[in-house]
Amino acid sequence: MHGPTAASNQNGRPPVIETLTQSRLRELLLEVQERISEIIGVRDQMDRLIEAMLVVTAGLDLDNTLRSIVHTAIELVDARYGALGVRESDKGSKKLAEFVYEGIDDRTRVMIGDLPEGHGVLGLLFEQPKPIRLADLSQHPSSVGFPPHHPPMRTFLGVPVQVRDEIFGNLYLTEKANGQEFTADDEVVVQALAAAAGSAIANARLYEESQVRQQWLEATQEVATAALAGGAPPDLLQLITERALALTHSATAYLAMPEDPDTPSEEVGELVITAAAGADAASSLGRRILVRWLSTTLSFERITDQTTTDLKAGPDGEVDSIETFQLRAGHSVLGVLAIVRPAGIAALDSTVRKMMTAFADQAALALQLADTQRRMRELDVVSERDRIARDLHDHVIQRLFAVGLSLQGTVSRARAPEVKTRLTNTVNDIQSIVQEIRHSIFDLHASSSAETPVLRKRLHAVVGEMTGETDLRTSIRLSGPVSVLSPTMFDHVEAVLRESLSNVVRHAHANSVSIKLTIGDDVVLEVVDDGVGLPDIIERHSGLANMAARTQEAGGTFGVEPNPSGGTILRWSAPLPQVPQDRIRST
Repeated sequence: MHGPTAASNQNGRPPVIETLTQSRLRELLLEVQERISEIIGVRDQMDRLIEAMLVVTAGLDLDNTLRSIVHTAIELVDARYGALGVRESDKGSKKLAEFVYEGIDDRTRVMIGDLPEGHGVLGLLFEQPKPIRLADLSQHPSSVGFPPHHPPMRTFLGVPVQVRDEIFGNLYLTEKANGQEFTADDEVVVQALAAAAGSAIANARLYEESQVRQQWLEATQEVATAALAGGAPPDLLQLITERALALTHSATAYLAMPEDPDTPSEEVGELVITAAAGADAASSLGRRILVRWLSTTLSFERITDQTTTDLKAGPDGEVDSIETFQLRAGHSVLGVLAIVRPAGIAALDSTVRKMMTAFADQAALALQLADTQRRMRELDVVSERDRIARDLHDHVIQRLFAVGLSLQGTVSRARAPEVKTRLTNTVNDIQSIVQEIRHSIFDLHASSSAETPVLRKRLHAVVGEMTGETDLRTSIRLSGPVSVLSPTMFDHVEAVLRESLSNVVRHAHANSVSIKLTIGDDVVLEVVDDGVGLPDIIERHSGLANMAARTQEAGGTFGVEPNPSGGTILRWSAPLPQVPQDRIRST
């Protein structure tokens, strides 16, 4: 028998077969290890993806959410640079309104210059909203290159970010670690992150919109509260303008209204800026803006003029944009609220524009409410004045008359001269008091709450101006309804009074002067001084000539005579023209 051959092993298999079997086993073991590593890697990547999704969906602040998305995407696929380009609010736009980036330091960012606007491959994702994965970005047909000082970027992965079936923006990643290319797995992971980012952005936008709406509601409530509290109209207009400026983040805001609010809209040809806030606000006040009324849209349309150009010019000479909002109250327009935005700044989006329109409408209602309340308060004041006037006339004056008559009857029975004198003086005092009460009644019955005080103020101003630098004692007494004087007649009175006081100051050497203006069937002005009196020869100088001319123009009389107690009496009178009955109220 032959023993086993040298070519066989102990198991009876040739060495070659044994070697092949062991090699196959090692391959299987390596394949199993690779599969296990892949499974572990996928599981780790899934864990990282889930963790990343939790991170990007945790916050409600939109800016922080966008930055979190970029940072998380970079970490998930080991990219060096990442960015999220936000598209402009216009759905058809291919430009970027915002560019959130990471990986480029501040110094390089300054050297690069302007941020991308969406040209080239960056904007391609808006035209074709599907992932783009490139081994060399510069070789793509849509590539437009990089600006000077921009860091080199070769590998590229871009994924669109959708929010409620609309393209919100694009997620861009470049320069994968170790010079590798982005893989299909990277693309899947970033797509999953983009889907989660879309939900996170939607939530953040809803939260941001709710916060903005709350701010608009608070501003509207603040304006309404100020109107109900009876705030002064200028303060209310300023409050409206300041809130519009703050909530729209504009450079300037101004409110323009017709000079006469009672003028029908179709007759308004210009608006006056009555309130302004922001840059150059002070210089804008009082400016006039040419407008025309559009009956088809019930709105004012601005006519371009130099004033409008000045309002639109920015500090660097660039033309800013102006957006206007009508202050509508029912079928009427009270004015226009305008905001000026610097050149290059995005226009208001549709949401803010709607809120601004609603705010302008509510502001118009508040202004209308404030005006109604003011008119009601004026009516209350007039009613109260009428009541006081009736009480003074029907009760106080009658009782004073009764007291005066009683004292007059007592004078004749008094024997002592001192008593008679005191009683007579008392009766005269009562008559003076009655006359003063009548003056007060005339004032209370004035047809305008502001007219009579203004006329009185003008008379006092003339007296103060002419005698302010002297030691003259002055007294002013008005009798009758001053409010019925026409502007022309009052100009005559003011001019005669001014010239009379000038003569007293320069020639009379008086210690006191009294002015009395009486309005009845005639307007009578008396100026009495206690000076040296009239000279023997009265010269007709220019001042007296002017008074004579005004007398002739008014159809009245004018004279100067000596005062029996010393001094001079100047008396000027003119017939009172017929005035509308609604301007006269009897006592």
